[in-house]
Amino acid sequence: VQLVESGGGPVDAGGSTRLSCTASGFTSDYYAIGWFRQAPGKEREGVSCIRSTSDESFTLNTMMGRVAIARDDAINTVYLKINPLKTEDTAVYYCAAVSYSSDSVSLCQQLFQRPDVATWGQGTLVTVSS
Repeated sequence: VQLVESGGGPVDAGGSTRLSCTASGFTSDYYAIGWFRQAPGKEREGVSCIRSTSDESFTLNTMMGRVAIARDDAINTVYLKINPLKTEDTAVYYCAAVSYSSDSVSLCQQLFQRPDVATWGQGTLVTVSS
């Protein structure tokens, strides 16, 4: 599996950004793709996740209400939109994926609980200025 993020860059506080994660190489129809972020000097944290078989998303409380995650199956891409941006959103944003041989409503929870077994993209930097 390969994941390629894009869409980062400098943004003003109060604005919005849309990040893309294009995936390839899945051998199973059942997978979850999630977004994580790591701010300077801080630990990596999960942001949001979506499964391949459902439009229902899983977003952690810290970002609730400001993020939207969506999937475009035609181009194997998952998007993360953040609006409005805050200066504390400055971070490298990574997408990560886990896949399994069968479907489960807990795939996103599994991704956030066991990110060490996921496949990761290279990350994209979002810099929010006031």
